[in-house]
Amino acid sequence: MITASIIISTGYLFLIGSLTYGFNKLKTFHLKTLAPKNRFSVIIPFRNEAEHLPELLQSIKNLSYPKRLFEIIFVDDASEDLSVKMIKNQLLKSGISFRVVFNERKTNSPKKDAITTAISYAKYKWIVTTDADCVLPTHWLNCFDEFIQQTQTLCLAGPVAYSEEKSFLNRFQILDLLSLQGATLGGFGLKRPFLCNGANFAYNKDVFTSLNGFEGNNNIASGDDIFLLEKIAHQYPNQLHYLKNKQAIVTTKPQTTWNALCQQRIRWAAKTSNYNNGFGKLTGLIVLLMNIITVLVLVLTTIGMFEPKNGFYLITLKLIIDFALIYKTALFFNQQSILKRFIPVFFIYPFFSVFIAFTSLFSNYQWKGRKFKK
Repeated sequence: MITASIIISTGYLFLIGSLTYGFNKLKTFHLKTLAPKNRFSVIIPFRNEAEHLPELLQSIKNLSYPKRLFEIIFVDDASEDLSVKMIKNQLLKSGISFRVVFNERKTNSPKKDAITTAISYAKYKWIVTTDADCVLPTHWLNCFDEFIQQTQTLCLAGPVAYSEEKSFLNRFQILDLLSLQGATLGGFGLKRPFLCNGANFAYNKDVFTSLNGFEGNNNIASGDDIFLLEKIAHQYPNQLHYLKNKQAIVTTKPQTTWNALCQQRIRWAAKTSNYNNGFGKLTGLIVLLMNIITVLVLVLTTIGMFEPKNGFYLITLKLIIDFALIYKTALFFNQQSILKRFIPVFFIYPFFSVFIAFTSLFSNYQWKGRKFKK
């Protein structure tokens, strides 16, 4: 047990330390107020999102990018509420080019089908995806445009944050997402990208077509972002970047119940066995093993079956290295206040992570009112 703990802890220390180094190495991108040039087709799949759409639609109307240079394609995935009516009522007189199309279901993945459907209607070269429960920053498309103008990028991942509330569940999720975003930025900084978020993701339409879109993983309900990222990273490794700019941060809604959170995380975890990215697989394995060791150490120390001094050293090591990465990420996302809850979340999260990992191996899950098989 002690030997295994030392080996896994050493690997974890090196991994998180490397990601922290990558985070620092990744340069912040600053807007230079260049004349807008690129045209964007923004794709937003939705299913029964009437509760969240008002904020999204208002943020779309607040975008500073010239209206003549972008279109919005909403993809209705069999909504049963007033979502479609709400979209039309809000945007008809806005001067923004938009359309609502119906999802053409062909695979086991509604989200991938929705994006593929929208791309078949897209007029412009650049595809940008986001979600219906998001709020878009004013200079969102300006950030994409200027980065594209200044580089030879074909794919660009952007930052995503949860909106802040006062509940412990909310803060638990924010710290969880900060860790994922920190790992995302770190991976890009190391030139080994393995994570991204479809709520803020852009790519060249010709690249999507040349890679046959989502073909090869349509049997998996989720992963419209990561599996496409893997394809692009393999084919165009030097033209894949991260948009490290605070003005590009898209804000999304956290889950409102623990059950909904578990279902979401099981959905995310269910796709990990299909990853092709070696660095991503290794990272996931080391993190899982470290969380298992942490759970065992905490439990065994409590019942007197593990030396308290060794347990203290191991837990302290993990706490310090985790905090270093999350602290830097929280600064970037302007969510430093959330660090007050770091300690309790630190001790709860390994149990939550291990539970989700093992549950995802055997359990089906529900999402958007539908049931999906593992």
